[in-house]
Amino acid sequence: MKYLKNEFRLGDAEGGEDAAISTQHLEAKLMQLQDEIDQLPASTETSQRLKLTLDQCYLLLDLERQDEAWEKANTALKQGLADQLWTQAVEACDIMFQTDKQNSIQALAHGIWLGVSFPIDPELSVAVLQHLIDETPDNSDGAAVAAATACYLVDLRAKGKQHEELHFFTTQLLGQVAKRHSQVEDKEIFDFWVERLELNEPGKFLPRLAQILDALTEGNWWYDRDQLRNLIPEDT
Repeated sequence: MKYLKNEFRLGDAEGGEDAAISTQHLEAKLMQLQDEIDQLPASTETSQRLKLTLDQCYLLLDLERQDEAWEKANTALKQGLADQLWTQAVEACDIMFQTDKQNSIQALAHGIWLGVSFPIDPELSVAVLQHLIDETPDNSDGAAVAAATACYLVDLRAKGKQHEELHFFTTQLLGQVAKRHSQVEDKEIFDFWVERLELNEPGKFLPRLAQILDALTEGNWWYDRDQLRNLIPEDT
C-alpha cells in the first residue's frame, strides 16, 4: 500500500555515517526532481508538475526541512484546488500535517474534508483519517467517528484486492479504537458499542465528523466548501 506503509525517516538510521549517506542521497534526489521540474515544457499538465512537487515535499520531510515542505505543499494545495486535482490537494494537506507546525492540525482537517467529499483513492482517505485517530484522546468519540468513516469509505469506493486489504485494515482499526475507547474486546460488546455510538449509520456519524472538522479549523476554512460541494460527482 502506498499511503499506509511506514515511511523511512532519517532518525531511523543506525549511525551517524548511515544518516550522512542517507542525507546525501535524499539531497541528490531533491536536486534531481527540481531539475525535472525546471525542464518541464510549459504545456505540461498540472497533475504531472504537482506529482514532482509533492515528491519533493516528501523528501523535505525526510530531511526534516519542515518549513520548506510546508511552503511547497501549501502552494501545491492551492494549485490542486484550482485545477480540481483532489488527490494532489489531499496529499498536500497530509504533508502539511506531517510538518508538525502550528497549523498542521488545520491542514489535516482540510485534507480529511476533501478526502471524504471527493472520490479519491480510498487508501489516502483512510490515511488522513488515521492521523485524526492518532491525534484524538482515547476517551473521545472523535476517533470512533473517524474509524467508522474509514470503514464506510472503503466499502463505498474500494474494489477487488484493494477492498480486501483496506477492509481488513479499517476493521482492525475500528476494533483498536473500541478497545482504547471503552475497553471493548468481546464481539457482542463490540456490536453493542457500534450501535450505541451510531457508527453503523453514515447519516449520523458523517455530520459528527463535519462538526469535528469545524472545531479543528476553528471555523477558519482555507477554501469555500459550498463552491467545492457543487463539484462533487453526483454518484459519490
